[in-house]
Amino acid sequence: MHAVVMENLEEYLAGTLEPADQRQFEAHLSACEDCREELNEMREVSQLFGSLREEEEWQPSPGFYAGVVRQVEAQAVRPSFASLFSLDFVFGRRLVFASLVMLAVLGSYLVTRETSYPTGPSPETVMAEQNSPRFDSRPAQDNMLVTLTAYEQQ
Repeated sequence: MHAVVMENLEEYLAGTLEPADQRQFEAHLSACEDCREELNEMREVSQLFGSLREEEEWQPSPGFYAGVVRQVEAQAVRPSFASLFSLDFVFGRRLVFASLVMLAVLGSYLVTRETSYPTGPSPETVMAEQNSPRFDSRPAQDNMLVTLTAYEQQ
């Protein structure tokens, strides 16, 4: 295709080419067989593109949206045993917070109600006294046995 045709082809096909340029363009086409064939092929392609159907706007039938809503409601989530393990995040946070508060309340209750602590020597202390010089007497051994027995009963 020659330069005259290539420069003005789009305007010629669209019909916006200046009259002087259009005369020059048509004069070239009448003299050049190759450019004329090329132009005819481009017109055919242009007509094929023009014959393509324009996209139509789709309009749903009456009651379409209502039918969709009915189907969605019919498929509503039904609670199951497995849904217990997929707790909502906010609910899970509240559950953890309530558990921690309950633990703090019960712990403080138990600490405040503890009134009697074991008094006297521990079993380790009593056993350690076994090696002391005071332990040689008979009353010391009896005291140790009574202390251990009393400690086990508490």
